[in-house]
Amino acid sequence: MRLSTATLLSLNSLVQLQCSARWLGIPTVPFTQSPGGGTFALKHINSIIVDEQYQNSVNNLGETLIPPTLLEFSETFSADLLSTLNLKAPVVTGKSVGSQSIFITLGDSRAFVDAAGRPTAEAYEIQVTKNGISIIGASPLGAWWGTRSILQQGVLSKNQALSLGTAVDAPGWGIRGAFLDCGRHYYPPEFLMEMCSYLSYFKQNTFHIHLSDNLNVNVNLSSERKDELYSAFRLNTGDPRLDGLNKRLNESYTRVEFEEIQQSCASRGVTIIPEIEAPGHALVITQWKPELALEPTGDWSLLNISHPETIPTMKNIWDVAIPWFHSKTVHLGADEYSSDAISEYNLYVNTMHSYIGERYSKNVRIWGTFPPNSIPDEDNINTNVSIQHWEFYEGNPYQQYIKGGYNVLNSDDAMYMVSKWSGSYPQKLNLTRIFHGAPDGGQYAPYIFDTKNSSNNPLRDNPNILGHLPALWNDFGPNASTVHEAYFSYREGLPALGDKQWGGDLLMSEYYNIFETLHAAIPAQNLDLAIPSRSSTILSYDFTHANRGHVSDTSGNRYDGIISGKPSISSDGLKLENGVAVHTPLISKGRNYSLSFNIKPLSDTPGPLFSAPTTFLLSGNDSLPNVTFVTGGNAYVLNYTLPVNVWNAVKVIGLNNATYFSVTGEGKKEEVHEFTATIGTDSNAYVWNNPMGIEVPLQTIGGGGFEGYLRNVELKDGADEKYMAFYEPLVIGHL
Repeated sequence: MRLSTATLLSLNSLVQLQCSARWLGIPTVPFTQSPGGGTFALKHINSIIVDEQYQNSVNNLGETLIPPTLLEFSETFSADLLSTLNLKAPVVTGKSVGSQSIFITLGDSRAFVDAAGRPTAEAYEIQVTKNGISIIGASPLGAWWGTRSILQQGVLSKNQALSLGTAVDAPGWGIRGAFLDCGRHYYPPEFLMEMCSYLSYFKQNTFHIHLSDNLNVNVNLSSERKDELYSAFRLNTGDPRLDGLNKRLNESYTRVEFEEIQQSCASRGVTIIPEIEAPGHALVITQWKPELALEPTGDWSLLNISHPETIPTMKNIWDVAIPWFHSKTVHLGADEYSSDAISEYNLYVNTMHSYIGERYSKNVRIWGTFPPNSIPDEDNINTNVSIQHWEFYEGNPYQQYIKGGYNVLNSDDAMYMVSKWSGSYPQKLNLTRIFHGAPDGGQYAPYIFDTKNSSNNPLRDNPNILGHLPALWNDFGPNASTVHEAYFSYREGLPALGDKQWGGDLLMSEYYNIFETLHAAIPAQNLDLAIPSRSSTILSYDFTHANRGHVSDTSGNRYDGIISGKPSISSDGLKLENGVAVHTPLISKGRNYSLSFNIKPLSDTPGPLFSAPTTFLLSGNDSLPNVTFVTGGNAYVLNYTLPVNVWNAVKVIGLNNATYFSVTGEGKKEEVHEFTATIGTDSNAYVWNNPMGIEVPLQTIGGGGFEGYLRNVELKDGADEKYMAFYEPLVIGHL
């Protein structure tokens, strides 16, 4: 059954009048309960019926060039019902609603509008009757967001029973999601894909990926030091035109990997928006071609736009990269350039806008840097270039950009974060600002640029507001944080912000009541690195009773291990040496854990104790005998060495954003060491004793050069908070 445009419009009006009637979710969903009451239990669903008339339809109005079909979205929904609610609902095609089914079809997209009155293809209607459920999307993407509402209501409702009635829902703004600085910290493809699953569950549709950048450049550095300073270009193209640009091939994305990221994200309604930064933040380019630097003796990260090879070089880079990208918009960066060269800057942006638009039919976005008419008689940036506002000193988004005719995406630094430490910005999203960030103390929303002065904000329905993205930057580079610490910056606040990006009216008290319940049910991701367990003990290996090829997990979880090589097992436990390893069915455990074991090294030969694909706990690293954690390619070294021929009771404790190594030797008191990092750049403060939140690797025990006995390996969920007493405050210093 599909409703007419007039009916849907009247329902929209009704829901606006009855704003208190809603489904509690993230975002909230306007809902009108049937007069007679009653419920429908999802456990009765026996199939998902996709309207055969629209099964191959796609949404061509969104940002992605690889939109899933209605049938593909429905198949993903079916998998989510099974993983989240343990409901088996196979997908079939049909012409109409069936009894005890979910019918997914399309309606008239003209019936749905956003906050500015613009038609939106992301809207949907849900009808819950005593016989089943219908989802009517303005497009396949709209229907997909409807499936997210069904999942959430199934999680939150008692016995998965939904009230009978009708929900009619549409987003207030078109761009909703998050930004991640991958230029100064590499993130594996799997992490980015799981982040897209996280975004999608809360109806956020955009993941802006920053693909090139560098640490800040101190102008007083020598040319040699500038040439060594950290910078990265994250696309491993293999194209001879860019030979030498990418110096970090093991920390970049092949085309196959980037394709997988984009396809996986698009399958859940999320578009990757790629950014290649220039003409500022371009040290990776000037290290490659020093002749293109604006100031060889100053800030080497700025390109000299007047150099005859600069724009051709950037065209070459985009020529190679653009065929990889499946978004209708690409991001030039164009952030923080020299105010002495505004005319050149505008020439660069306009030239690249014309080139990319005419040659590749793509739209261009830049960071707000120089507002229109920054200097008299200047050729301004083309108003078809959209502006991503981030800071008022780079231009007033309303008074200068919107009134100047530009479309503006809100990334105001009220929602900025810098990973791990900053003198200016927090390390995670501020929930108080999300729920009370309007100038009048009300809820934040994409049209609010200035949280204190309402005159700097347009009206809610201004058509030039594209939406909102918060940003997480890695100003201190790759060793300042681990991969999953980026997720924890977003974990608690991003869903709340997703409610405001959509236009929901969730209250803070309501959010705290439902967040953890919904979070535990997010499909296709395990960003918490949680491990299912029947009790607080996740894993327990007593190697003294192991056989030569197998060790039983006595925790009750049956995470038994397989022992490879030619192991020696005795009352001392398992003897680890070259070729001997224990392979578990686990990979890693995230924050708040305690891994304990007894260990007796027989030599000072370093090697892995516990390993996973990207994280390693080592008894020593190469020739260094110190206990070391390696994660994300960065080493965190303790001022401690395990004594040889001595039994040690060891605990590795992950407590929030800190990681400790506790050792109690024979006849000795407990020693506690913390894995920390010294972070900083030659332009910023140095920070000592920066705590590191490192997941514990569990996939392999031993398997390298370490020689010694191991027994009583036990992993527990949660950490003893007594180790907080060993936390040392950050120490700040300057060059």
